[in-house]
Amino acid sequence: MTADAMDGPGGELRGFREVQRLAYACAEAVAGRLRPGVTEREAARMLREWLRERGVRDWFHLPFAWFGDRTAFTGFRLPHQFFPTGRELAPGMPFILDLAPVYRGFTADIGYSGCLGPNALHRRLAADLLEHRALILREVRERRPLREIYREVDALMVRQGYANRHRAYPFGVIAHKVHRVPQHRWAPSLLGFGVHSLRGLAADALRGHRQGWSPLWSPYRVSGHPPVPGLWAVEPHLGFRGTGAKFEELLVVTDSRDPVESAFWLDEDLPHLRHRAEEVAA
Repeated sequence: MTADAMDGPGGELRGFREVQRLAYACAEAVAGRLRPGVTEREAARMLREWLRERGVRDWFHLPFAWFGDRTAFTGFRLPHQFFPTGRELAPGMPFILDLAPVYRGFTADIGYSGCLGPNALHRRLAADLLEHRALILREVRERRPLREIYREVDALMVRQGYANRHRAYPFGVIAHKVHRVPQHRWAPSLLGFGVHSLRGLAADALRGHRQGWSPLWSPYRVSGHPPVPGLWAVEPHLGFRGTGAKFEELLVVTDSRDPVESAFWLDEDLPHLRHRAEEVAA
């Protein structure tokens, strides 16, 4: 799979880029409406309603919202703890909005980190995350095994003084593959995940098992293979003393021999990049 094949006439990157921008626009809109006293459940409902008003009917997963020390997954042990709760937002408190809509058959999975008012620690985490963005792209282009790249991300977090919080996700994943989803009139969900998307991920897992790769990028032996062409939703997640921050966006991997075309972030005009550029300029 080459970049031209994916983005040329009849290609797919434009569709994925459109839904990713839609998801980030939703996160920015809802973040701007957050006020003290809003709960995680209310924020997640606001995300769902914003997207449904714009035609989204299916999901890779329903929106999540995490406030305060839940942004660092403090005390998380069981899957149900990821779902939105009655935790209320307070001034100076960090938050993460995580949403994964399917729109016109294209999937996005994004993470938006913010804070209700000034928070120097959160600002530092958000800036340091961009080192991970550069590291991941560089090492994917070098075709290093995913498991080894995961370890390099861990090592960078240690040097920065942070804890790896994406290890708390199911299977400890830092990323997973996304793909086109057939459009249906009925879009059921199961435990917060879209059934049609789960079927696609299961098909990837079966095919990958036969071919020696996994659609889940984890620290385990199953991810001891070079990057597989396709789109990957990548989400490095830092934590420090009850404050967490992450980004999540789509990384494109192709089979091109050109290093630049072999891997690239789908979009270079996203909120976490703009915010950092504005801070540097200031």
